[in-house]
Amino acid sequence: MTAEAAIVPAPRRFAPDVLEALPLGVVLFDAQLLVVWRNETARTMLGEQTDLPAALAADIVESRYEDWSTNLRHIFSGQPRRYEHLMLRRDGGDPRHVTLHGSAAVAGESPQQRIGVLLVEDVTARVTMEQRLAVSDRLAAVGKLCAQVAHELNNPLDGILRFQNLALRLADEAESGKLREYIQSARDGTLRLTQIVRALLDFSRRTPPLAADQGVDRLLDEAVRTFESRAAEYGVGLFCHYRGRDLPAVGGSNLFQVFCNLIKNAIDAMPNGGSLVISAGIEGSEVVVRFSDTGVGLPPDTDRIFLPFFTTKPPGQGTGLGLAVCREIVERLGGRIAASDRPDGPGAIFTVRLPAPAAAIPVAEALPASAKAAPGRTPPSEPQGA
Repeated sequence: MTAEAAIVPAPRRFAPDVLEALPLGVVLFDAQLLVVWRNETARTMLGEQTDLPAALAADIVESRYEDWSTNLRHIFSGQPRRYEHLMLRRDGGDPRHVTLHGSAAVAGESPQQRIGVLLVEDVTARVTMEQRLAVSDRLAAVGKLCAQVAHELNNPLDGILRFQNLALRLADEAESGKLREYIQSARDGTLRLTQIVRALLDFSRRTPPLAADQGVDRLLDEAVRTFESRAAEYGVGLFCHYRGRDLPAVGGSNLFQVFCNLIKNAIDAMPNGGSLVISAGIEGSEVVVRFSDTGVGLPPDTDRIFLPFFTTKPPGQGTGLGLAVCREIVERLGGRIAASDRPDGPGAIFTVRLPAPAAAIPVAEALPASAKAAPGRTPPSEPQGA
């Protein structure tokens, strides 16, 4: 007798162990809709409640199915049932996307002795991936539209701006204050449109990253120099916790654009002055750069800050594309970008993580403790979050 033949005659002996090993929640219930057995996965998802309709009503927080008693009784009609697009939250934990599969099985010698079987499938990973793909498709379409609109607007805007500059010169010669005021207002609006068009062009481009010929520390130095005067104007101290390190090259000038956007946003978040700490180093197999400011902090809907056209700045002061461009560039380089509130006070931390070249990964290395401080300021403690 083969090993397989020896196992087949006694499947019931192995059934409980098999059901416990499944990555699905398995619930058996009777005609009164009371749970008669469940595996450990089902306990984790739905708890220990015996009344199955009540358990589903308590833990499923988002559903198009309202009467679970009726839906569960339909399972005994003979046709398998499937309940999709459900959101389950257990004991205040993170919400999970689930799909329920219901069917009836014969439980005894008589066909009338039937038992309901409910499978609880966690589809969170799949739904999240589908949502990300849908967003990517939408962004690709938006990118194409942005490119078309930007190219169509750019040339006439350039001509309008040239004529406005000529008109301003004539207004100065004529010494007409009102005329100059009106033309200046029109010119300001044109400059605003030009800024939006350039931001749309940046967002729409899907060009490969430029050659990574400069180390991360040098790109940070260039970005800091670019915004030193702006930081001084706002009373913001810039503290560089990466000086003296030879960090690897990752991403070239595209990464420089990311650093510029993050520094500019941090300065804008501190109109009354503050501090921006920029730290960089190798953590494990990643190059990690953190921008920690003492500004106004993140908005309540933090998840939306990387979406195109989302901005917390007053009307006319932001396009809402800067962080979207940052995420696009970082993800294209195989990295990720995240935002969090400072744990030790008001402000925000933006963390950029990029895969480090294999030759640059040391056995053990931590972020540096040294810092270069602006005159008259004490640098805040270096953040370790995100």
